[in-house]
Amino acid sequence: MIKHFVDIKDFKKNELNSIILKAKSFKKNISKNLKLFQNKSIGLLFEKQSTRTRVSFNIGVQKFGGNVIELYPESIGFGKRESDKDILMTLSQYIDCLVIRNDNHKKIKYLSDLNIIPIVNALSNQSHPCQIISDLFTIKERLGSLINKKICWIGDYNNVLRSLIEAQQIFCFKLTAIIPKKILQYNNSEIRIFKNKNLKFTNDLKEGVSGSDCVMTDVWLSMGEKNAKKKSNFKNYTIDNSLMSFAKKGAIFMHCLPAHRGEEVSDEVIDGSKSVVWEQAQNRMYVQQAILNFIFYNKK
Repeated sequence: MIKHFVDIKDFKKNELNSIILKAKSFKKNISKNLKLFQNKSIGLLFEKQSTRTRVSFNIGVQKFGGNVIELYPESIGFGKRESDKDILMTLSQYIDCLVIRNDNHKKIKYLSDLNIIPIVNALSNQSHPCQIISDLFTIKERLGSLINKKICWIGDYNNVLRSLIEAQQIFCFKLTAIIPKKILQYNNSEIRIFKNKNLKFTNDLKEGVSGSDCVMTDVWLSMGEKNAKKKSNFKNYTIDNSLMSFAKKGAIFMHCLPAHRGEEVSDEVIDGSKSVVWEQAQNRMYVQQAILNFIFYNKK
């Protein structure tokens, strides 16, 4: 059976836990798996800029003996010279998995539904599952079990937060999303779908951060978003030491990066002792390896 990794909500808790545990194993014993992806080849089809996701997939596969090829939509004429289905059929003759980053989640879903070749969502306008599974790995490394841990999100209602909410629905950790009032109102119809006792939406910064074990954020405008006026909604939403003081003493700060210093986070926080952003970035590689391992070798 062909496996895909498109959205967190597609998986059961035990499957996601197995990916996280495998990432932990890879990080601890990376030298024992140098031939794991031998004779495996993946294609990267990125229509949007990428640093961490591109490099972590590329290096992660090569470290385990696999091959990586970057495919450029304008070069292969994806969806133009021939049908998407025919291109996937062609690619499936050469590669074992296609990793896609684009601004069209419906296209990723369509390609995975064709069931021709494993598809991995490396970020879309709707979700960023690879990022959030990696973030859960980092949180568990630093703080232990997710049970009774409170994660606080500060910022926009975006693709990263959607994946975080999907994870919350499965793992049932405490999640408070602090979002400007106008943005909450604009997305209210979608937000109402997600309801459980451990999930809260608010625009009260101090109350939301209070007692948090982990404070997370992202840029105020997503990649390619051109509504500059939207930034006016985020007045006082910069995470600085003063705001972090409301979190627990041992709380950590996370950012999926790239960061706009001085906007969503101050230098003193992202470069401070509570920040785990570089460890967070490093862990992307181990989780990408674990996701591919799940796709290639978990046939259940």
